[in-house]
Amino acid sequence: MNIIICGAGRVGFTIAKLLSEQNHSITVIDQSSEDIQKINDSLDVKGIVGKATYPSILEKADASEADMIIAVTKNDEINMLICQIAYTVFKISKKIARIRSQDYLNPRFSKVYSKDNLPIDVIISPELEIAKSIQRKLEAPGALDNIPFADNKIRLLEISIEKNCPLIKIKLNELTKKFPKLEAHILGVIRKEKFIILKKNDVIEENDKAYVIINSIQMQQTLTAFGHNEKISNKLLIIGGGNIGFNLAKNIEKTFDDARIKIIEKDKSRAEHIAKELNNSIIINGNGLDEDVLTEANLNEVETVLALTNDDEDNLMVSVLVEKFAKDDKNNDDKRTMALINKPNYSLLQNSLKIDDLIDPRMNTVSSILKHIHKGTIETAYTILNGEYELIEAEIIETSELINKELKNSNLPEEIRIGAVLRDDKVVIPRSNFVFQKDDRVVFLAKKDSISVVENIFRISSI
Repeated sequence: MNIIICGAGRVGFTIAKLLSEQNHSITVIDQSSEDIQKINDSLDVKGIVGKATYPSILEKADASEADMIIAVTKNDEINMLICQIAYTVFKISKKIARIRSQDYLNPRFSKVYSKDNLPIDVIISPELEIAKSIQRKLEAPGALDNIPFADNKIRLLEISIEKNCPLIKIKLNELTKKFPKLEAHILGVIRKEKFIILKKNDVIEENDKAYVIINSIQMQQTLTAFGHNEKISNKLLIIGGGNIGFNLAKNIEKTFDDARIKIIEKDKSRAEHIAKELNNSIIINGNGLDEDVLTEANLNEVETVLALTNDDEDNLMVSVLVEKFAKDDKNNDDKRTMALINKPNYSLLQNSLKIDDLIDPRMNTVSSILKHIHKGTIETAYTILNGEYELIEAEIIETSELINKELKNSNLPEEIRIGAVLRDDKVVIPRSNFVFQKDDRVVFLAKKDSISVVENIFRISSI
């Protein structure tokens, strides 16, 4: 496809990198000559310096031949205008815009986004996506990530393999005997910063990060089988009442009946605003780095601390303070900490600061956008190792060459691994004699450079 990306920041750069590696024709537009130079030096894409709201610049980017435009500049209004011009002047069929302002996202105003008004086909809200991602992690204690597929009936769990895991050194083909009722499939592991697709005679090892496809109803059984018996946290402390913290609290209020949420927000007017909008959460106006404020929030009773301010350094310092409190109170050394980090280099501090989970806004946004890139029946995408691999969900249509074939005779490349299938509302973990049928919803792993092969195999129609 011919794709124009407007905005050469971290998100725009990452999307351009992933899509160019999938052999799409990519053009990136940004006002920063420095950012465009970085794009031109690093990637096999076309970089253009200029304002993407100028029709002449879009024309220079061959917008009339583009299949899709992705507007991910730092300004909501500019992203909206880009989509309007792309549709009105150049008739670009698919338009994706990143929009942060919650006022623009109010469901009461959704009719604004139509072909007759503001023609945006897909709106990506990083703050909302991150809030959803954090909630999913809270729902699966012990898992590093928890991604829904197939109407939430299938899940991908990212699980840390610790020394107490009973599955260490057991061959994959022996796991079925050990757990005959467990509907799970280990697709692969990250080991020494490389992703390895495991075969039947391979084993998992301590310090691996395992990617496991499961039947959603067996989430707790799966985590237990991997040696994780952590309980869902009901006592939460959120540092930062911005859009992420606020939306997370709002979502949890709706879904966690027993949750007790406290939010520390240093801006008085913002604290007053979210206090009016939330029903059961306690809002404390103060600085989350102030030990007296943390004491007021009864940190000793809190089970999970989420540092979600707009300042990376503050979020890291909160984790340091939580660790200090835990040392002072031996009964609280099992607190879970999660921190929002925008600067990738700070991830190196995770282990030394004993942060349980780092949240990367960039990859959350990228994964949200990738869902809408692929052709036809591909509905969901989740990236591993900065896009080296993707977890994909696709429906088998009547023209697919997989119909009526057994899995063992499907001639699927090694870079593609079938994880689970939803058929007639039932989850199936396919074995070698599994036969594909029309309307099967298949969740599978694919290497980035095999995406085009995936589209051919599934006979996915064009956008």
